[in-house]
Amino acid sequence: MKTKTRMMVLSAAFAVSSALAATAAMAQDKIHITNLSYRTGPFAATGTPVMNGQRDYMIMLNERDGGVNGVEIVYDECETGYNTEKGAECYEQTKGQSIVTQPWSTGITLQVLPRTNVDKIPILAPGYGFSPMQDGTVFQWAFNPPASYWDGASMLLQYVANGDFESLRGKKIVLLHLDAPYGKEPIPLFEAYAAKHGFTFLPIPVGVTEMQNQSAQWLQIRRENPDFVFMWGWGAMNAGALTEAVKTRFPMEKFLAIWWSSSDADLKTVGEAGKGYRAINWNVPNSESKVMQDVKKYVVDAGKSLLPPAEFDYVFYQRGIVISMFAIEAVKAAQAHFDTKVVNAEQLRWGLENLKLDEAALEELGFTGMVAPFSTSCSNHTGNAGGWILEWDGAKFNRVSDLLKADQEAIAPLVESGAKAYAESNAPWPVNEDCKS
Repeated sequence: MKTKTRMMVLSAAFAVSSALAATAAMAQDKIHITNLSYRTGPFAATGTPVMNGQRDYMIMLNERDGGVNGVEIVYDECETGYNTEKGAECYEQTKGQSIVTQPWSTGITLQVLPRTNVDKIPILAPGYGFSPMQDGTVFQWAFNPPASYWDGASMLLQYVANGDFESLRGKKIVLLHLDAPYGKEPIPLFEAYAAKHGFTFLPIPVGVTEMQNQSAQWLQIRRENPDFVFMWGWGAMNAGALTEAVKTRFPMEKFLAIWWSSSDADLKTVGEAGKGYRAINWNVPNSESKVMQDVKKYVVDAGKSLLPPAEFDYVFYQRGIVISMFAIEAVKAAQAHFDTKVVNAEQLRWGLENLKLDEAALEELGFTGMVAPFSTSCSNHTGNAGGWILEWDGAKFNRVSDLLKADQEAIAPLVESGAKAYAESNAPWPVNEDCKS
């Protein structure tokens, strides 16, 4: 009897332990992806829709496909308020679980960049961060696809010059920029083009405390009477600049911007008065695409989204969708290469380095026309996909150009010198000696 009882106890214990082991295994079969978000602070209005898009794409995959190749995606956020110090804290808090870090600020990116080499966690900074990160031999753990700020600056100049940079000779271009690492990022490229092609380049900074009152900057713009104003703004700065431009009757056809200054919400503050305002963008909204219809079905209509319904068509929301697709396609590439379902941070780095998003792949994913084809490699962590000019018609943005491609001949020397300078100033800095392409 005692033996029988003992066997029953052992059997029950085995069953419990097996169940616990199975539960533990199931808990481990998850992929954690964290965003260093900023849903609060002066940049929240433009940051929030991007975060909503990133979040909704992950939810859609879980609901429609059961995750990625059968593995659930756990999407988390750590709120930074776009503050560099808080961003560094969030990085330290999340690096133990998340297989990627998404800093969402050039300042935060620069802060965590050296740490990622030690921690072996890839940075994913789509369309932002530090332009020399394109050099994958130096920045082994940092990725900024599909286009860098230097790509954006080059494409803006190409557009206003109609493809002939020499036509800019004698003209004057003002850069109205946030007085922060992000806003200063394109200055070296603009200066190089100005020196080569004989136009005047004048940067005008906007401090964080001045974002909503730029009367001094726009008074200077009126005095300078430039041929074009390029804006490198973010958050409240964009709406402030647009309001001042309308107030001073600056011609909107002379006012162009980088992709972070093309938020529908910002333009709605001026409405019809903003008609003709243009921005270079590496994503184009397409609410009728297969992926957006799936997001609508599985997330928005199902009540699982944080998105206000009116913002479904917005450029920034759909940009968030595209960004999460980059991360997931890198996960898939790593899963296939390493023959594993649950990839780690080091494996994801390989996936980000081997993104192959050609037209066929984008069509299969339901993203046709929403982002240009591109691929990354060990030497090129940007991909240089190109972009389109979007123009505000008074109510929404519309694509008004063919695909533009950045002038890599002009950008390459800056990437090389910028990467070299960074490595030297942070020596000893590890480089990928085996990278050939």
